[in-house]
Amino acid sequence: MLSRVIFPTPNPLFITIMSMTSLSFSVIGLFEGLGKNFEYSKFSNFSVEKSTRKQNSTVCSRDGMLVVYIPAFLSAVAFSGLFPNAGLRFLLVKSALTIHFFKRILEVLFVHKYSGGMAVDSVIIITLGYFTTTSITIYALSLTQGFPEPPIDLKYPGVVLFLVGIVGNFYHHHLLSSLRTKNDKGYKVPKGGLFGLVTCPHYFFEILIFLGISFISQTLYTFASTISTICFLMGRSYATRRWYLTKFDDFPKDVKAIIPYVF
Repeated sequence: MLSRVIFPTPNPLFITIMSMTSLSFSVIGLFEGLGKNFEYSKFSNFSVEKSTRKQNSTVCSRDGMLVVYIPAFLSAVAFSGLFPNAGLRFLLVKSALTIHFFKRILEVLFVHKYSGGMAVDSVIIITLGYFTTTSITIYALSLTQGFPEPPIDLKYPGVVLFLVGIVGNFYHHHLLSSLRTKNDKGYKVPKGGLFGLVTCPHYFFEILIFLGISFISQTLYTFASTISTICFLMGRSYATRRWYLTKFDDFPKDVKAIIPYVF
């Protein structure tokens, strides 16, 4: 069945190693769910440990997030120049990655309202993760040039998933941003959109984004990295729901973490 939805692997050793490495990072989602969180957003210890942390061990959240997204965006743009005429599927994958990370950069600059800081080690790890995933996603697909298409073509359903994910992700980021005034640093219970059903609808739609990219790409590596991303976002959303329950007495207990009515 798998052979009907993914391209054959042109360089089995390299792609298999990178795919299994990416898949192994799924365990990070378990750590997130258990409370071993990357230190950013509401899980940043910057405000509570400012006096004990080294001064240079944190950066402001906006700068940290720009560092996280810009290398992945530049990687997608660079590959667009390296493979200008590689076919429709390749164009769709490059475009999707470029659009996603360009959108995230714009949101960092103009939408999100940040408070606190971001641990430098978290910045480094997440930056490397996004950069390598973006680069290898495009490289793995480039190796399939000249190979027959998979019998089951998922690229058009992938485009639909990606577009739904991009729009839904931005909408819920906008709702989160609207909770704060210019000088407001506190957290509030989000409302509107799917926030009445799940704690992190923006993560749910981010999953759709990466599912869409994996459907468009249809390579072993992209499916493996998407599984890892889903596990991370599920663990992070579970921890976020637990955080809201401990901070707000009026937080609805029937609101799930990331998948409506399920999880």
